Amino acid sequence: MDLKLKDKVILITGGAGIEGSIGQTMVFALAAEGAIPLIMDRNPRGFDYEKRLQEKTPKARFFQTDLSKPEEIKKSIGKISEEFSSIDVIINNVGVNDGAGLGSSMDDFLYSLHLNLISYFATVKYALPLLKNPGANILNIGSKVALTGQGGTSGYAASKGGVLGLTREWAVDLIKDKIRCNALIIAESMTPAYQNWLDTLEDGAEKKKTIEDKIPLENRMTTPKEIADMALFLISERSSHTTGQYIFVDGGYVHLDRALLNN
Repeated sequence: MDLKLKDKVILITGGAGIEGSIGQTMVFALAAEGAIPLIMDRNPRGFDYEKRLQEKTPKARFFQTDLSKPEEIKKSIGKISEEFSSIDVIINNVGVNDGAGLGSSMDDFLYSLHLNLISYFATVKYALPLLKNPGANILNIGSKVALTGQGGTSGYAASKGGVLGLTREWAVDLIKDKIRCNALIIAESMTPAYQNWLDTLEDGAEKKKTIEDKIPLENRMTTPKEIADMALFLISERSSHTTGQYIFVDGGYVHLDRALLNN
């Protein structure tokens, strides 16, 4: 299926994650479709990604940005506007399940909000003048934590709950401009960061199996590629009449009857 993403300019936050992360996987999937990724992330590995991306898509760019700081987001989008007259899609992807819980300091809680929620608002606010063109849309990457809770991560849970609220609000707010807005919700995905967490546990392999046993479809975690595939579909014109929706890529983790797990 031709997603018709060739030459589409896609601004993606948190796209310079570790090789195999959700953000990095999406960035390179976009380039493979002929799109032009513009990455905003604080990690300098983005410069290496930029070089690699430019072999396929010469206009791909990396803008080193601390996404917890709205002023840096504004500055980077100013630089983008100097090179690009418009963008077609914003993918708000940055997110860290940072464990800022009730026992954490107020500063830690507020930092979590700044990174995981306020960055979404700031990116859309400052990039919106570039986005108002036919077929433009926003995709917010969400988490099942907003709906299920997790424990010990109030900042991340509050942020991801806010992301879902913003998704519906923006879908309404921007409908007059024919700009769609959706959220893609992830549950358990085997990323390098997830594996790093498992590696800190004495019973990491057992813990992984326990989690996978709770995922109804195939008792396995969602792959970053499966998430990227759905993200690309949602931002494409193949999903042109979909807005204000929460789309779950989770193997039935959040919604399906747990009685299935006894089969």
